[in-house]
Amino acid sequence: MDKRHIVISGQRGVGKSTLIEKLLREIEMPVRGFFTRSTPRNEKGYHSIYIFRPTDRERKMSRTNHIGDCDGRNRTINLDVFETVGVEFLREGLRDTTTSSVIAMDELGFMETEARTFCETAMACFDGDRRVLATIKAHPRTDFLDAVRSHPKAEIFDITIENRDELYERLRPMILRWNEEVRSVR
Repeated sequence: MDKRHIVISGQRGVGKSTLIEKLLREIEMPVRGFFTRSTPRNEKGYHSIYIFRPTDRERKMSRTNHIGDCDGRNRTINLDVFETVGVEFLREGLRDTTTSSVIAMDELGFMETEARTFCETAMACFDGDRRVLATIKAHPRTDFLDAVRSHPKAEIFDITIENRDELYERLRPMILRWNEEVRSVR
């Protein structure tokens, strides 16, 4: 089966988001999906996490896109944001029938595990024909994350601090081929 999708797996802080952003700058087609971003940690170690479209130039942080708070061990999760905002961002990619597009997912982790519709929609993206460029936490193991890791259309690339520059050089030609595929269809 064709490994249509790229999934970058790694620990926190190794450069998954930086790598996906560099690769997305190479893409010559519309990008749908989502990014998550964290605020700096407070004095107790907590940080808030928000979800955005890849095209959101101004990343406003509000209750409507606040997916939760975490300190590494303890967390509060706003499942309704995953189930509404997150699902809508993914469905935009699935509905995009006028152009070839890429669905970005940065990042898939443990917080959304109980958001059933979100997880089902993410898996529908992997099942579909749109290219997916995603990042995923290396740990923990959950049914959802394991389903992404074992998806027959997904190729997993492990990123570390030591290999992140080399990994960009390895993945860039794959992204350029995606662009060529789109040009040949037009």
